[in-house]
Formats: sequence, C-alpha cells, structure tokens
Amino acid sequence: MACDLWLVPLVDVLCHSPDNPFAEELAVYDRALIAAGLPPVPIHGYVPGLSGDVAPVAGFDYEALHFLRRAHLLHLCGLEVTPVDALGGDYEQLLEMFAPTAQQSHLVWHYDHAGAYLPIDFAHPLSDEELLAGGGPLGSSHGLLRELEAVAPHLGIDPTNPPPPPTPPAHPTELDEPAAPIGYDDGPFARERHVWLGLHAAATRSLAQSSMILFS
Repeated sequence: MACDLWLVPLVDVLCHSPDNPFAEELAVYDRALIAAGLPPVPIHGYVPGLSGDVAPVAGFDYEALHFLRRAHLLHLCGLEVTPVDALGGDYEQLLEMFAPTAQQSHLVWHYDHAGAYLPIDFAHPLSDEELLAGGGPLGSSHGLLRELEAVAPHLGIDPTNPPPPPTPPAHPTELDEPAAPIGYDDGPFARERHVWLGLHAAATRSLAQSSMILFS
C-alpha cells in the first residue's frame, strides 16, 4: 500500500483561516504541547517563495516504512542491523520485547497514515488519550532527523552527504492504493534507504520552512 508524506506550512494565512482544514488537529497538538511544558505550534507570517505550499514531499510503500523502523529499532537496542526480505515475527517480537524503547523513538512510535511531526524540538514523542484517539503520537521533526542520521551509516548512507531524495508522488494516493513502481537500488537495504531518503527530505524541509509533516 502507498504511504504519502505531506508538508503543511505553519503560516498565518493557512492556520488562521476560518477554512483551515487542519484547525482541529492543531488545537489538539497545542493542548498536548502545553501539557508537556512546551510552546504551542509555531505559526509564522507568510513569506512568498520561502513558506512553501501544502504539497507531497515523499511517497513509499507502507511495508518499506516498517523495514526502516525495524532497522532503527535494532540499532537502538544494540543489536546487529541485518537486512530481511520480508517482515515477519522477529519484527513483532522486537516491538513487544523493546516496547519502552520503541515508544521513545520519533521514527518508530508513530501512526502510519495519521499524526504529524512538528518543527519543535522535544526528546520523545508525545502521547495522550486525545492524540491516540485521533492521529496518534506526536513527533518532533528535530527528533526524527536525529534518528535518521543515527541509523544512516547502518544502511550505507552518509548522513552528511546523502543521495538526492526520490521524486515526490505526482498525485495523492489512497490508503488502499498500491504504491507507484519504485526503482530500488541493488543494495541489501534498498527499501530502507528509499524510505530514509524520503523522510530525510521531509524532516530537513520541515525545519527549513517551519512546516509540519503529515502522513496520509
């Protein structure tokens, strides 16, 4: 199944508009942030050419996202990061055995087709009843980028000079729609690398443009 990442600029012309489609989500995020002693969602003045548009930034196969999460969880737990051909019981066992570690990870502990990453730096994903009833744990773009950089060497990626990101999806894809054909490289971590590059592009642009990242 396809999984898209979208960037939503946190600018006043969108966020303060009565027609803002993300108004309810932003209100929930504000409450969770303030309860954790953090500032609310940062809203900036619109700057043409800098603020960007609501647009897809990356797309990948839903299962491949879990390949990357598995690799990062192995790394977090001090285990050897090994490639696999398919997800199986070992990944579920990892999540069960190392649940506290997984729940502290911005990359691992996140719903797949909901929720958001915000350009605010906090150590661990935020989670409360209201978030879990809606979009799931709330992540930090800073935290996501740190974790991507940490796992990169295990996938054969130089985080200081990564390859160019894949081309974003040409159009929004539905939850049950197959992912568009992807030209993976020949390496043993080809699927993980593809997702890593998409998430890395989203995280860096989120911080540069003060945009939130949404899964869809």
